[in-house]
Amino acid sequence: MSFQQGLSGLDAASSALDVIGNNVANASTVGFKSATADFSDVFAASLGIVGASQVGIGVGVSAIEQQFTQGNLTTTNNAMDLAINGGGFFRMSSNGSVSYTRNGQFHVDKEGYIINDKKLRLTGYPAGVNGQISPSNPIELQLSASQIAPRATSDPLSGELRAVVNLDSRDVPPELTPFDFANPGTYNFSTAVTVFDTLGVAHNLTTYYVLNPPATPPSGGQWTVWATLDGANPQQLPGGNLIFDTSGALTAATATHTLPTWNLSSGAATPWSPGTINFTGTTQYGSESSVDRLTQGGYTSGSLVGIGVGSDGVVQGRYSNGQTRNMGQVVLATFADPNGLLNLGNNEWALTSLSGPELVGAPATGSRGVLQSAAVEDSNVDLTKQLVDMITAQRNYQANAQTIKTQDQVMQTLVNLR
Repeated sequence: MSFQQGLSGLDAASSALDVIGNNVANASTVGFKSATADFSDVFAASLGIVGASQVGIGVGVSAIEQQFTQGNLTTTNNAMDLAINGGGFFRMSSNGSVSYTRNGQFHVDKEGYIINDKKLRLTGYPAGVNGQISPSNPIELQLSASQIAPRATSDPLSGELRAVVNLDSRDVPPELTPFDFANPGTYNFSTAVTVFDTLGVAHNLTTYYVLNPPATPPSGGQWTVWATLDGANPQQLPGGNLIFDTSGALTAATATHTLPTWNLSSGAATPWSPGTINFTGTTQYGSESSVDRLTQGGYTSGSLVGIGVGSDGVVQGRYSNGQTRNMGQVVLATFADPNGLLNLGNNEWALTSLSGPELVGAPATGSRGVLQSAAVEDSNVDLTKQLVDMITAQRNYQANAQTIKTQDQVMQTLVNLR
């Protein structure tokens, strides 16, 4: 029986060396998870023998368990390289067949799909026309290289045109009248902002501020506002003057004004139809006239110039017009028992009944980790530990070989008895 025990010990030590060798071989494999060999003793099934009288008949390999511990993160120069810091797996698709991986070495193919070196496509949540992410069934993420459409200043998504300025309370009304935007002597202050029409064409909206003579009875001050588009056709803003109280604050009733309408030769709609300009926050203090804020939400068309991925998995495109837009969101899958996954090689795992169903969600939700762009997760193999385990397995192999040798000597002694 010692021969059988020794042989099982040799087989177990050999399996341990196989596992260790595989770990060492993959010490530089991105996303690799090391494994350990689990052993159990073997007893013969028999009747009428109490436990204290049983002698084991060797050892067996009960399981090869992978260690899903976190690997170190290493930065790269590729923004599409993704590392998971925490739990979860990337969900990959190949013609509808789903697999899972921790290897985040991705790039974009000619069709715009995010793929790995094996041409498997990364899956995630799609983005709507305006970049909104709607969690649904994950799909293969495909990035569009199309230009981003322009947004007119009048678009409801652009918000309102806002101007926050300080008008110098020490100014006096201009001596020259009437107003002429070409003559600075007819106004006290001016400022300009770029606005966009429905074709994405930029226009220069300039506003001019003229201090009116003191009212009767005297008030804090009244200013008439004129505007020109591209330096032509000056018009006074409808809605009256900007009126300030004696503390230099703008009265709420005069804060919002309708913008004039100009005809555009391009055939596009005006940058507003109609639109307003909000002066809330404008002041009349005893300091130089200045602009504190001048904002609008329109923009021209733009070409895709770069792609980035946030820690929440949102893939965002950067465009030449300074805008960004969501293009999708990477999802991560978790499992009740990751060790129940089937190892397919190539840093891939497949779902089995032992692992439990996939639980898909966005990064940083539940037990899922966060993503780091321009980084990869290194193998979690500890070479020092593997080398020590290799020595131990070698000693176990030698010891089991010695039991076989000893048993052979005992058998030889019995054979030589006369």
